[in-house]
Amino acid sequence: MSKELKIYTYASPVLKKKTECLQFIGEEERAFFSSMVEIMHKANGVGLAANQVGVNKQMLVIDIGTGIIKIANPKIIKKAGRVSQEEGCLSLPDIVVKVCRAKDIVVAGINEHNQSVKFDAHDLLARVFQHEVDHLNGKLIIDYAPWHRKLLLKADFSKARKKALRLN
Repeated sequence: MSKELKIYTYASPVLKKKTECLQFIGEEERAFFSSMVEIMHKANGVGLAANQVGVNKQMLVIDIGTGIIKIANPKIIKKAGRVSQEEGCLSLPDIVVKVCRAKDIVVAGINEHNQSVKFDAHDLLARVFQHEVDHLNGKLIIDYAPWHRKLLLKADFSKARKKALRLN
């Protein structure tokens, strides 16, 4: 996992695959968590899932300004309330989609020291956790868009991909 990390964008197959659980967090995984935080900060993101950088593991990092969270095998074990809000995504640059999510959640998993952790998350933190857990399950914000918006977005992605291929 020590390769140079890049954020994969829409149409990359790795984004649609369900990620694999980790049995143990070792030095390699701890270093990977740190690399994820670095690339997330460089991209001005607030969350990043491992498959967004091409690694098929259930690992995510979050930093909404209240401290960095590094968690593996996250599971949302409780949800309450509903709120609809526009979301962006590092894997879908310049795209926003209105997504209805739980306002408050409880998330369980393991931290970088193999300790069980639980987070009571509210508002923005709850939204980011849900967004990143969606990634780990192969789901993107575009999956929440109405069908007619998906068609328009897919056309835009197709044009952007063709332009990128011409430039390379």
